[in-house]
Amino acid sequence: MHLFVVYVVWSSTYLAIRVAVRPGAGFPPFALAAMRCLCAFPLLLVWSKARGLRIRPTRQELPVLIASGVLLWAFGNAFVVVAEQRVSSALAAILIASTPIWVALLESLIDKRPPSKLMAVALMVGFVGVGLIGYPAMRGGVRADAIAVVILLIAALSWGAGSLLQRRRPIGLDAMVSAAYQMLFGGLAVAILSLSFGEPRPNPTGTAWLGFAFLLVFGSLISFTSFLKALHLLPTRLVFTYGYVNPVIAAFLGWLVLGERVAGPALAGAALVLLGVAGAFRAHG
Repeated sequence: MHLFVVYVVWSSTYLAIRVAVRPGAGFPPFALAAMRCLCAFPLLLVWSKARGLRIRPTRQELPVLIASGVLLWAFGNAFVVVAEQRVSSALAAILIASTPIWVALLESLIDKRPPSKLMAVALMVGFVGVGLIGYPAMRGGVRADAIAVVILLIAALSWGAGSLLQRRRPIGLDAMVSAAYQMLFGGLAVAILSLSFGEPRPNPTGTAWLGFAFLLVFGSLISFTSFLKALHLLPTRLVFTYGYVNPVIAAFLGWLVLGERVAGPALAGAALVLLGVAGAFRAHG
């Protein structure tokens, strides 16, 4: 059930982000990401308290929650929001699908062991795919579009690092409580970024508010909690198969609702990224 939510519902959040921050929508990106996290925190905590769960983290758990929250929400999710001002929801989902490749690379570095031949080939194929996806932006000479692609790669790396930290430093809190604190610390970090960049006050359209509401309820309260529960209940290798599913559903929704298209080098790059992810899973197994 939790994996199904991550497959289907999480895929739709890319579209909701695009709706909320596309030109004229009225939501500055960091402000949107901060509001989403800081609104979700008390709701999740009250819900957890009502269920009788332990809601006070220990001194040992707190650093893990802070670090993972910042990695996942400040440099992971918030960077996706920033990038989707310039790129389609489908392209964002495809580049974030490279997260398992980054996880495999990080594990090799942390464990100080070279990747196997199959893993090395998978990483190479995946990165060639990423290069093909970014090629139109680089060739077009539009600096903002090229930066958006780089930001998405940083987001994928950061999300992978945060997920890896959770797997290697498990804590005793329920997934819902963990999600609450991660959003608190991540939201505070994003709020600092918003102030540092001097973002204007949000003035969202009605459609942008709908996108925000969807992100809050289905993205933060439901999907992210399901992601953490899936990490706890299922093999990490199985959970990260969402990397195959999210781009496909996100691309379909982007085409259906906003008329977005993925074609040419980006389409070939998407196929190579998914092939690289498949190779990374096979080598890791």
